Amino acid sequence: MGKIGKGVALLLGCLLALAAPSLAAAAQKSAAFAREYSETLPPIGFVEFCQRNPENCQPDGAHKRRASMSEEKWLLVRMVNAFVNGAIAPVTDETLYGTPEYWTIPTDAGDCEDVVLLKKKILVSKGIPEEALRITVVLDEHGEGHAVLTLTSAAGDYILDNRRNEIRAWGDTGYTMLKRQSAQDPRKWVSLEPARTGSAIAGTASK
Repeated sequence: MGKIGKGVALLLGCLLALAAPSLAAAAQKSAAFAREYSETLPPIGFVEFCQRNPENCQPDGAHKRRASMSEEKWLLVRMVNAFVNGAIAPVTDETLYGTPEYWTIPTDAGDCEDVVLLKKKILVSKGIPEEALRITVVLDEHGEGHAVLTLTSAAGDYILDNRRNEIRAWGDTGYTMLKRQSAQDPRKWVSLEPARTGSAIAGTASK
């Protein structure tokens, strides 16, 4: 088991012993779902990642679009989000691989897309439905591209972000949501903004 796997196992082993504020209670207050529009182009880095790793991009046929989240599951999500944020040093693709865009599951360093891929992989392995975990491309508060992971729960859409350990409702991030993976097929993407065309948002994030 690698460093990431051991760290996750250690954290999850303490899951029931930790007293943490409940996200489930917050989720009950104001359910908010990001609206999806038409199908759009996926980021080129994602397309190339799926070509190299087709096993990570296959629909599972379940089509349970939103996850039912217990108190324990919310705690699991919070722990994985914080652990991966601390375990993966933020380094650009240009520095690591000599190319502007290269999506991969990281071991100790990577950019925002890599962090998202690792979080999704771990959470799926721990029982969170894959179709409820959507890689999402946004514009941050500075108008720059960024990637986050959306958890589509039965109570609303929540964002796992490498820039903060706090998990926020999608409408509370300060980001402009551009597009995300489809629930029906992870290889396909849907627009989250009606005014943007597929070609206008075919790019992706930077950090």
